[in-house]
Amino acid sequence: MKQLFSKHYWADKDIQQLIGKQLRIGVITSSIIVFIGGMIYLYRHGHEIPDYRTFTGVREGLDNLPGILKGVLANQGRDIIQLGVVLLIATPIIRITLSVITFFLEKDYLYVVITLIVLSVITFSMLGGLGG
Repeated sequence: MKQLFSKHYWADKDIQQLIGKQLRIGVITSSIIVFIGGMIYLYRHGHEIPDYRTFTGVREGLDNLPGILKGVLANQGRDIIQLGVVLLIATPIIRITLSVITFFLEKDYLYVVITLIVLSVITFSMLGGLGG
């Protein structure tokens, strides 16, 4: 296990490929999930005519992860689409986390600090509750 986290075990090219693969898998997975959710939504609600004169807002449960997961388990199209969007947003955050680990293994502590600041700003923005 000690060898796994050593600088010599991971070459620079290996880490670049790992991060690139993570980004590809994240985008493709979220796209597939959004597509499936869209098909389910269109199958169930494609015949409805929307009323654009009144604004209904976001349905309760689409604005938090437990509500989204409950809707996914109930096979709701909107919730499946929302899960795909959440995965798409999580993809670069995972990339930033992998960059922190990479910079730490390479002993580039300045970049570790800078990347941790970026990660903390993103985390605070998402979880801070200041967005209305």
